[in-house]
Amino acid sequence: MKSFASNKIYSSEITPEPIYRSRREFIKLTGLVTAGGILSACAPSVGQTTTPGTPAPTQTPYPDTLTPLDSITHYNNYYEFTISKSGVADLAKNFTTSPWDVQVSGLCNNPQTFSMEQILAMFPSQERVYRMRCVEDWSMVIPWDGFPLSQILNEVQPTSDAKYVKFTGTLDPAEMPSQQTYYYPWPYLEGLWMDEAMHDLTILATGLYGQPLEPQCGAPIRVVVPWKYGYKSIKALKKIELVANQPDTFWNTLNPSYYGFYSNVSPRLDATEQRIGESFRRPTLDFNGYADQVASLYAGMDLGINS
Repeated sequence: MKSFASNKIYSSEITPEPIYRSRREFIKLTGLVTAGGILSACAPSVGQTTTPGTPAPTQTPYPDTLTPLDSITHYNNYYEFTISKSGVADLAKNFTTSPWDVQVSGLCNNPQTFSMEQILAMFPSQERVYRMRCVEDWSMVIPWDGFPLSQILNEVQPTSDAKYVKFTGTLDPAEMPSQQTYYYPWPYLEGLWMDEAMHDLTILATGLYGQPLEPQCGAPIRVVVPWKYGYKSIKALKKIELVANQPDTFWNTLNPSYYGFYSNVSPRLDATEQRIGESFRRPTLDFNGYADQVASLYAGMDLGINS
């Protein structure tokens, strides 16, 4: 197993998935399910913040125990289907994920369209155990299967003019009920600065727990950027474009004061978080615990302004 956490998640801290699958009592955790449906997709909580100038925590005394598969697959933000976290799995169960291709284009010398069969054959899967932090202030620890985004970007040979990467999710109103409404600006769009996209921690995930992704988790392929809030990790990816200028993103377009382009996890937004399956709140870590690996990307930047 290859681990990239600055606060390493040791194998001894991971409870076997079969044991967890029978432990559905986590759902009884007060407020997590009953309130989840009325919250915006990872809308910021304003209840707990740190005092200005307080050093951001970079480690926690609590072990990072793997989140049970049943939790990961039945507590989901996926507005293309519904705003109800507990309702996504049922609505998405028949979502068509094959055939599927991903178009990679823009400022590159070798634009290509990859089928999922090509992707799985060309880019060997690795297991990455990552923390996932929602800006709603809940979190998980997920064993993703995937490969660095940089690998597919290198295949298309970005030009020197490519400064950002724009992601587009699928547009399929026939299978995604919420895309039949006009309240949200579909399709879902996200983006990364090129240095973020090329960082080894940033992956394209095709599975979790050693199994292919289920539709409610973003099947058949999604982005995962572990030091950023969860909404940056776009699901059901269809297009990757290399562009010169910072792209528009879904939530930033809707509410730029809450959803910055960078959206790095910061305890200055919420000092604590609720790990799914736990009965206590744990401190939120700067860059979600990956500061040792990624903080240097933002040297000299004011992350209060460039949020």
